[in-house]
Amino acid sequence: MTQLASDDVTVYITKKGITDMEKNTPETLREKFDLSPEQIIDMKGLMGDSSDNIPGIPGVGEKTALKLLHQYGGTVESVLEHADEISGKKLQEKVMENKDLALLSKELATINTDSPIEVSLKDTAYTGYNPEKVVPFLKEMDFKSILKNISSESDEMTEKQVVEIDYEIVTELTEKHFGSKTALYVELENDNYHTAPFIGFALHSDAGTFYFSKKTAENSAAFKKWAETDKNEKFVYDAKKVTVALHRMEIEISGISFDIMLASYLLNPSETIDDFASVASLHDYENVETDEAIYGKGAKYAVPDEDVVANHLVHKVVATDELVKPLARDLEDNEQMELMTELELPLSFVLAKMEILGVRVDTDRLLEMKSELAERIDTLEKSIHGLAGYEFNINSPKQLGVVLFEKLGLPVIKKTKTGYSTAADVLEALSGSHPIIEEILTYRQLGKLQSTYIEGLLKVTDKDTHKVHTRFNQTLAQTGRLSSVDPNLQNIPIRLEEGRKIRQAFVPSEPGWKMFSADYSQVELRVLAHISQDENLIYAFKHDYDIHTKTAMDVFHVEEDQVDSLMRRQAKAVNFGIVYGISDYGLSQNLGITRKAAKDFIDRYFESYPAVQEYMHDIVRKAKETGYVETILHRRRYIPEITSRNFNVRSFAERTAMNTPIQGSAADIIKKAMILMSDRLKQEKLEARLLLQVHDELIFEAPSDEIAKLEKIVPDVMENAVQLDVPLKADAAYGDTWYDAK
Repeated sequence: MTQLASDDVTVYITKKGITDMEKNTPETLREKFDLSPEQIIDMKGLMGDSSDNIPGIPGVGEKTALKLLHQYGGTVESVLEHADEISGKKLQEKVMENKDLALLSKELATINTDSPIEVSLKDTAYTGYNPEKVVPFLKEMDFKSILKNISSESDEMTEKQVVEIDYEIVTELTEKHFGSKTALYVELENDNYHTAPFIGFALHSDAGTFYFSKKTAENSAAFKKWAETDKNEKFVYDAKKVTVALHRMEIEISGISFDIMLASYLLNPSETIDDFASVASLHDYENVETDEAIYGKGAKYAVPDEDVVANHLVHKVVATDELVKPLARDLEDNEQMELMTELELPLSFVLAKMEILGVRVDTDRLLEMKSELAERIDTLEKSIHGLAGYEFNINSPKQLGVVLFEKLGLPVIKKTKTGYSTAADVLEALSGSHPIIEEILTYRQLGKLQSTYIEGLLKVTDKDTHKVHTRFNQTLAQTGRLSSVDPNLQNIPIRLEEGRKIRQAFVPSEPGWKMFSADYSQVELRVLAHISQDENLIYAFKHDYDIHTKTAMDVFHVEEDQVDSLMRRQAKAVNFGIVYGISDYGLSQNLGITRKAAKDFIDRYFESYPAVQEYMHDIVRKAKETGYVETILHRRRYIPEITSRNFNVRSFAERTAMNTPIQGSAADIIKKAMILMSDRLKQEKLEARLLLQVHDELIFEAPSDEIAKLEKIVPDVMENAVQLDVPLKADAAYGDTWYDAK
C-alpha cells in the first residue's frame, strides 16, 4: 500500500495492536529505503512478498533488492538490463535466470489505479441518511436492532405510538371477569420470582380487559377457582414464573395452553429475551412499552403509580393474547407445535415444581468444607512462595508474571498490554515445565470453589428451611439445554475431588430418606449413532460394547484384550471430540500428540465409522442451504454465520452445525424423561421427588423403602423416553448425600 503514498495520501500500516501505527509518506519512504513511492513495486518485484504470494527472485531479500535498485537505475527493468554487470556470480545467475519472474512479481505488486471511476471524492461526501427510504428497508430486512437504535430524528417512524386500550381497574374479581380463553399477565419486581414482590395482574378475554392488585387476587375465591380449573384455557408469558408466583399465594394454576415466551424461544433460540417488549418486538408487535421505560433501571428502578402500572400491564396482556395466533401459526409451519405442547410447556410445570420444592443443603458440612479449603489454600500459598523464593500476591497477574517469566525463567507464551499473560491456557501450556505451575492451577481452582460455590451456596440457602431454590432457565441455551441460576448447580466443578465433595452438602429434606441419582450413559454418542445411521456405531451400542474400547479396537485394529489404557483414553478423546467437530489441532492439544498424529487418528476414526463423516458433511451442507439445523424433535437453531467469508467464524459455525443436533437431541431426551418421570411418580403414588437436573443426570430424594422401586422405574422411564435405533442406557445409584449417590 505504501506505493500509494503522495503529497495528498498518507499510508498508515499497523505495527502492533490497533493503535501502534507506522506513518508512510514520500519523505519517510525516502528516509527508510531511499526510494520514491513508485519504486516500492520495483523493490517487491525483486524481493517478493510471501504474505501476498508475490514470488520475487529466489534468494533476493530486502537488502539485496535495495542495493540492486540503487546501483542499476532504480527499476526492475533497468536492473535486468544490467544483469550481466551484477557482482557476485551466484546473484548474477539468479537474476538472469528469473527475469520473467521479476517482471511478473512487479506486475503483481502494482496496484491498478486506472479503474474507470466516474465518481469524484466530492460525490462521496456523507450528508446523512433519508429516514423515509432507510426505515422501510430496515423493516423489510428485519434489522430490528438497528431500528431500535436509529437516531431520534426518525423515532416517530420506527416506533409505533402505543395505542390506548380500554380497561378497568377492579377491586373485586368475580366469575364475569373470566372468558373461556383468557390471557393472564403477572408482574413481579425482579427476576427472582420465588421472593420478588408482586406489582400487579392483568386479564384479557372476550369478557374484557382488567387490571387488579395482589390483594384483590388473594381475596377472590373466583380467581382461585378460575386459575385452578383445568378447563379454563389460559395464555401466559413465562408459564414457570406464573406457576411459582401463584403458588406463593396458595394457588395451583392449571389449564395454561400457550406460553408466548417459550414459543418465541423455540422459533429462534438465538434471539435474546430481555423482557416482554423484546419478545413482542421480535414478532412485529410494537404496542407495548419496555419495562425500562416504565420502571427505570438499576438505582433508578421504581414502581410508578397504579394507573401507570395498570396501563402497562393491560398492554402486555392484550399483546399476549394477540401474539398467540401468529406464534402458533409459525410453530405449525416449522413442525414445532408438538415440541411446544408436548415437551417445553409440560416441562415448565415440572421445573416449577422442582424449584418450589428446592433441595436441602447441609450448611454445617459447607462450613466444614470452607475451613478445610482455607487450610489447603494456605498450605498451597506457602508452598508456591517457597518454590518462588519469596512471598508475593499469587492473585496478582503482574506479580505472578514476574515470578514465572523473570525469576524462574519459564518460556513466555503470551503477552498483554500490561505485561505477561498468566491466563489458564498459558499455565496449562506450561504444565510440567516447573512444579509451581500445577500448584498455581490447583490454588486457583480451590479459590474459585471457595468463593463461587461454597460461599455462594451459603449466601442463597434459606436460613429457615436450609434449602436452595435454584431457577432453571428454559430459554437461554441455543442447544435446548437447561441452565440454572441462584445458585448455578449445572457447573459445580467435579474434576477435582474437592469440587465433587461439594455434593456432600446436598442431602434429603426428610429424616430416613435417601438421595437417588440416575444419569444417561454416553447419550450424545448414542444420538450420533442414531442420527448418522453408522452401522459400526449402531452395532457397538446394540451389543453393549464399551464404546471407547470398541473405537480403540476399530482404530488401532486390535482385539479387545489388546486395548490398553492409553489406547482407550485416546479413543475416548476422539469419540467426544467428534461430537463437537474437533479439529486435528484440537485433538493434538487434548492428547499432547503431534498434529499429524491427531490427523491420522481422526482419519482412521472416519475409516471405521464412515457414516459419521458423511453425517458431518451432510449437516454442514444442509445448514448452508437452509440456514438452520434441527434435533430429532424439530428443535431448530439458526446458524447464519455458516456462510461467513471469515474462515474462523465459518469454521466455528460448521462445528456448531455438527454438534447442535446431537447435543440438542440429548437435551430433548432428558426433558422428555423428566416429564414422564413426574407422571410416573404420581401414577405409582410414590413420595419420591424429582429435585434437580444437571446435564444428563436426574437427582431425586425418596424414602428408603422406595429406593428398590426407583431402581427399576427410573432407568425404565429414562431408557424409553424417546425411541432411537440404539438402546438408551441409564445408570442409577443412591446414598445419604448427592455425592454418595454416584
